[in-house]
Amino acid sequence: MTELLKGCRQSNPSHKLSTRLLREDVHIVGANMEKDSRPNWDSPLQFVLACVSYAVGLGNVWRFPYLCQMHGGGGFLIPYLLMLIIEGVPLFYMELAIGQKMRLGSIGAWSAVNPYLGGVGLASVVASIYICLYYNIINGWSFWYLFNSFQSVLPWSNCPVNSNRTGPVEECQKASPTQYFFFRETLDIASSIEENGGIQTSQALCFVLAWVITYLFIIHGVKSSGKVVYFTATFPYVVLVIYLIRGLTLPGAINGITYMFTPKMEELANPTAWINAATQIFYSLGLGFGSLIAFSSYNQYNNNFERQAIIVSIINSGTSIFASIVTFSIYGFKATVNFENCLLRTRILLLNTFNLAEDTINLDNVFEWVQKLNATYPEQFAEVGNKLEDCDLTRELDTAVEGVGLAFIVYSEAIQNMPLPQLWSVLYFFMLLLLGLGSMLGNLTAITTPLRDFKIFNNVSSEVLNGIVCVILLLLGLGFTTPSGNYWFTMFNEFGASFSLLFVVLIEIITVSYIYGIKRFEKDIEDMIGHRPNWYFKITWGIISPLLLICLFVFYIVNYIRGGTLTYQAWDRNQGKSVATEYPVFGQFFIALLLVSSVSCVPLTALYVYCTKKKQKFVKEGPSINTISA
Repeated sequence: MTELLKGCRQSNPSHKLSTRLLREDVHIVGANMEKDSRPNWDSPLQFVLACVSYAVGLGNVWRFPYLCQMHGGGGFLIPYLLMLIIEGVPLFYMELAIGQKMRLGSIGAWSAVNPYLGGVGLASVVASIYICLYYNIINGWSFWYLFNSFQSVLPWSNCPVNSNRTGPVEECQKASPTQYFFFRETLDIASSIEENGGIQTSQALCFVLAWVITYLFIIHGVKSSGKVVYFTATFPYVVLVIYLIRGLTLPGAINGITYMFTPKMEELANPTAWINAATQIFYSLGLGFGSLIAFSSYNQYNNNFERQAIIVSIINSGTSIFASIVTFSIYGFKATVNFENCLLRTRILLLNTFNLAEDTINLDNVFEWVQKLNATYPEQFAEVGNKLEDCDLTRELDTAVEGVGLAFIVYSEAIQNMPLPQLWSVLYFFMLLLLGLGSMLGNLTAITTPLRDFKIFNNVSSEVLNGIVCVILLLLGLGFTTPSGNYWFTMFNEFGASFSLLFVVLIEIITVSYIYGIKRFEKDIEDMIGHRPNWYFKITWGIISPLLLICLFVFYIVNYIRGGTLTYQAWDRNQGKSVATEYPVFGQFFIALLLVSSVSCVPLTALYVYCTKKKQKFVKEGPSINTISA
């Protein structure tokens, strides 16, 4: 009987096919069961808050105001809002749809779309690793400033006394108290990237604390981070509102706000303004990191992500504009204080030089007296002419600062001039800390979710897996707490993810539009939310977004090539300021490695899949036999 069954199996060619199909069905059912057991957000609101907490970050506070200032204030809002419509919302929508459909992290999701595209997800993971390596050092600095805010006198208000007790420290005198506190007291920065030094204890402890808090936030995955986002996504808005109310009451605030909303329409003819608007939308929404795919993979299958994509995009851009109003009110206050201090120094110089009565010159008529004295006493005026400062409020407002310079130097300088500076300092740096930690949740989820999808980690608890990831990234990131760490921080910030993310999202949109197919993608969306996307999304996915991303990609490469030797801002303690310095050979090599490492994941993974399939086919079919020669 057994032999008869064997014979039947061998004589029936359809048996192997049916067996193979049965195995595939079992595999699919098993995969679906795994997806069904996947943890979910407690509510759609929790998912929206997670996206807001991730997308609304430090870039909204320190990058967008800088771009507004650099590109003509209100005039920059025109290209910015246009790029939000034709680039930001469609790409945000696309990533949420992919994650919710596949219910996998970035690697698994893109492998499901096409086996050769698993490298797209891997490139996203590598970019997120680079971000996580250095991003928590910013949170460490926020902790450091927050702790120092509880002193009776803010330590960045005045220069410390030198060792001889004869006056202030020379480096601080040449720079400013806020610059000295950041570069010397906080970073104890080296004079170049080539100088080595040990780990600084204070920085390292704050860095470790930032990682401990981050781990506690994600210890149970979305179950714990979903609770945290209720606070990290909302409290920064409370602080911004408080700061707006306070900022509007500061002298000179109206000067800053007027500057922001006074458009310089000639900037619309500047292609750099449009490029910067597109890249700001791109990075602010967190496209290409894999975080959005990971977040939406924890949604219910029929969740209405379309409405959520529009809501989060509008909230993100609205926050950038709102934060800019707050920032420009502070800018106006700071510029007015600096302008009035300049006038005060000029007044004292004129009173002492020409022996005038104390009440002769005031801040309102300084310029009149300068002209009058220059015409009346030209020879005497010429002797002090080189000591007179050119006091200009517009020039003070034109001085654009971004990044850590804005967050930790300009704001600190403005805070110290406010009444109750300790209160405003605590509020501000606590807000920075929450913004940074909220973004870290998204970046870490982009790493841990794809890892969780691998079978090797199926039996590893979330607490252990997340802990291992955090410890590894903590140990690798300790290099940023050395004297030259700030230069490596700048390198990672500028080159760690920018190029690779443009490449990743370009591959994503081409894959969805022309490999997976827009019609097929439409059907998937209809299956999830009950209707197909409208013509606006189809046109942007199929034509506008790919062309725009290609232009950005080409612009980046051309800019990189034409830029010549790459430079960084090295702190010169003798001059008390940063000076442009060329990267050494090893620095340029490392930058090239950063640029290539994540991008190369795409072709290398495709090559690996091709070779693996070819090998499996060879093993399955066996070597070909030449029957004639045999």
